[in-house]
Amino acid sequence: MSAFIRSFGYAIRGIVAAVREQRNIKILLSIALLVVIAGFYFQVTRTEWCILLLCIGVVTGGEMLNSSIENLVDLVTRERMPLAGKIKDIAAGAVLLLSLMSLIIGAIIFLPYIL
Repeated sequence: MSAFIRSFGYAIRGIVAAVREQRNIKILLSIALLVVIAGFYFQVTRTEWCILLLCIGVVTGGEMLNSSIENLVDLVTRERMPLAGKIKDIAAGAVLLLSLMSLIIGAIIFLPYIL
């Protein structure tokens, strides 16, 4: 059981490291804060809250996975290799896709309140 509890400490340490070291995580968390403030301001529904929080979690988690992949590739090789670049590009593309979908979802939720 103590190993299970320790694993939470490792996970929290990873989140803290990502927030401290990754500029994009800081940007995403700033945007997430604005989304949460807008959610309270417009008094979105419970369902909309669930969708917004899911989008925040998916994009932030995706960016953390992207950062992990980039760090792993850098650990394996510092040389400029086409395959290493392709791996990093695909991971970054996944985060971009998640971010764009979340932006569209945010527009679907907030535009009716704004207009």
